[in-house]
Amino acid sequence: MKIYTKTGDKGTTSLVYGERVSKNDIRVEAYGTCDEANSMIGLALSHISHNENPEIKEVASFFHKVQTTLFHVGAELSTPAGKEVKWKLREEDLEELEKVIDQWGEVLPPLKNFILPGGHPAGAALHLARTVVRRAERITVSIENVNPMVLSYLNRLSDFLFVAARYINHKLKVEELKLHE
Repeated sequence: MKIYTKTGDKGTTSLVYGERVSKNDIRVEAYGTCDEANSMIGLALSHISHNENPEIKEVASFFHKVQTTLFHVGAELSTPAGKEVKWKLREEDLEELEKVIDQWGEVLPPLKNFILPGGHPAGAALHLARTVVRRAERITVSIENVNPMVLSYLNRLSDFLFVAARYINHKLKVEELKLHE
């Protein structure tokens, strides 16, 4: 199978079920931004993939699930209104994020002021992924009749990525960057 189809050479692409839309369609922008966030998460994980710390391995394992769910978010966004979504988001997807946010948040030092993105390369990449997810969320609110679960998941995912960046920095003993006052 060839990777190129040439069907997008004139600025259009297909949604799920084959409907052709412009590559600047709001749905394409939204799922493309989710793909960008997913790639940033992959970059973050590449920085810790050989770490032998069991807690770090657990982080990487959970992120595999997060990346898969984010792919499902893209499926929701690339499915035209009124059509059945093949990989539906579930309430459990949201609940799992909240559970891990709470677990990892318990071991982190409390925030006393704002922190700047940075630290370990994995932590910095997760901070960047968080900002990309926020952009995906801002784009997604413009889509009519979008599944409300998509917006909730993106909102919670950005919170999760913030905590995950802090957690990685904490577990790898890399100090967080604080604002100069």
